[in-house]
Amino acid sequence: MTTLNTHVNYTIWEAPYQLSLPLNISFQIPDDDPVRLVKLLIERMDLSPLYQTYSRIEKNQASPRQLLAIVIYASMNQIFSSRRIESACRRDLNFQYLLEGKPVPDHATIARFRSHHMAACSRTLFADMDAVLAQAGALSLKNLFIDGTKIESVANKYTFVWKKSVTKRQAKVLAKIPGFILKTQELFGIQVLHTHAVHRYHLRRLLGKLKRLQREGHIVFVHGKGHRKTPLQKAIEKAKDFLHKTKEYAVQLHYCGDRNSYAKTDIDATFMHLKEDAMKNGQVKPAYNVQYSVDAGFVTWVTVGPQTSDCTTLLPFLEDFRKHFPFQYTRIIADSGYESEENYTKLAEQGYDAYIKPSDHEQRKKRRFKKDIGKFQNMDYDAKNDVFYCHNHRKLTCVGKKTETTSTGFKIRKSHYVCEDCSDCPYKKGCIHGNRSKKPLEKRTKQLELSKRFQAQRAEMEAHISSPTGKMLRMNRSIQSEGAFSDIKANLSFRRFLSHGTENALATSIILAMAHNVLTLHHKLQSGNFGTYLYSLKKVKKSA
Repeated sequence: MTTLNTHVNYTIWEAPYQLSLPLNISFQIPDDDPVRLVKLLIERMDLSPLYQTYSRIEKNQASPRQLLAIVIYASMNQIFSSRRIESACRRDLNFQYLLEGKPVPDHATIARFRSHHMAACSRTLFADMDAVLAQAGALSLKNLFIDGTKIESVANKYTFVWKKSVTKRQAKVLAKIPGFILKTQELFGIQVLHTHAVHRYHLRRLLGKLKRLQREGHIVFVHGKGHRKTPLQKAIEKAKDFLHKTKEYAVQLHYCGDRNSYAKTDIDATFMHLKEDAMKNGQVKPAYNVQYSVDAGFVTWVTVGPQTSDCTTLLPFLEDFRKHFPFQYTRIIADSGYESEENYTKLAEQGYDAYIKPSDHEQRKKRRFKKDIGKFQNMDYDAKNDVFYCHNHRKLTCVGKKTETTSTGFKIRKSHYVCEDCSDCPYKKGCIHGNRSKKPLEKRTKQLELSKRFQAQRAEMEAHISSPTGKMLRMNRSIQSEGAFSDIKANLSFRRFLSHGTENALATSIILAMAHNVLTLHHKLQSGNFGTYLYSLKKVKKSA
């Protein structure tokens, strides 16, 4: 019976053998393998912005071009951890083909490449990949399908800071400070306040004078059970506590900014409702809102932000896209989450042909909506006199107009309509909905508030998307934009970021989009569908 080799060097008792592989490992890789396409596509790109992020490049180490190819090909194969990428470079023939004989980079080099170098120029590199695809004829440069999804952050679930709660706690602390300062001044005979306004520097001045009293009186502070604190010690500890809390709340509100929450372990992440709710109780998680634009199945642009809804992301997304991509698209196709009066107006001003599904498009088809007599869409409207007629043929006249300003500064002009007389109306219960005034139904009057411009835009958009072209584009939006997200989330199995911060999340999202584009190009070339941009509507045969 032979004993087990327990030496740290495992090769001592091995028999030598010769590995019979060709020196050129590319012979071992099939001609139609996607790894060749990755290398070819990256060689066509202008990588000078990536090289400029390096102060020095070692000749005997993997180059930035090779590292970019490695991280993209790793994403294509569901490998996202830098340690797993390092392991794949040592064992996988395709990764060794991308290294071109260079030493295997360690996991720290790969992580540093993604977080420092790739994050600094990810937008420029992605725009250059778009340009390469456009010049090859892969993009239509006409139809831009836009959609968004929420991807969970690396932050922990229960590290939330809510802006509303912080504001309440801050107000309570600030309300206690003036009384504390006045009481301390009377107790120790010191003067800090000379006006009615109280600021943090008053607390700092008070704390400094209290500490001076301690030093002059040689007072020793006590701690723990069985000791009685002096009034001076209590006052100093209270002042320190107030200073600490006011600073903490100010920092938390600064991190929140315009958001309603953030995560302590990833300050850029906002708590959002995700579709992947394992508890089925509407639990919010720290996440990022990732926006994609898709053309012919290829992702053309990516943005990452803290917005909890898609509506306010559309215009900044298009502005950012125009800054980096030289080609101008003419059509914008999006779902109902992007509908707003501001988006309709600004897209028309910028010359876009928009196809945005109205949020009530599906509701209008239902019998319940059509029979709801309280909806102004089911009322008769006299445009000449600007009067609505309810189900009981009573007038709702315009009594005033008001202007509302959105969070982005856009002004919305709304008209307010009130019924002339709702008393003794038999249809009152089915006509008046909601009760913000908390009045009984007998004392309430039917009122309407709407924007005429928005309703006209919505009616125009309804006709737009109901046309044959609109139906075809809406079908392609669900296939292409939502298909891109399903490919990344399901096929590539990416559902959570592995690094902190918006820039790192954007760099990771762009690497994933590049991986998706390479796979899409590979499938189109292999199936002979290269150059096809839209799926056509299938004609439904009517039964006899």
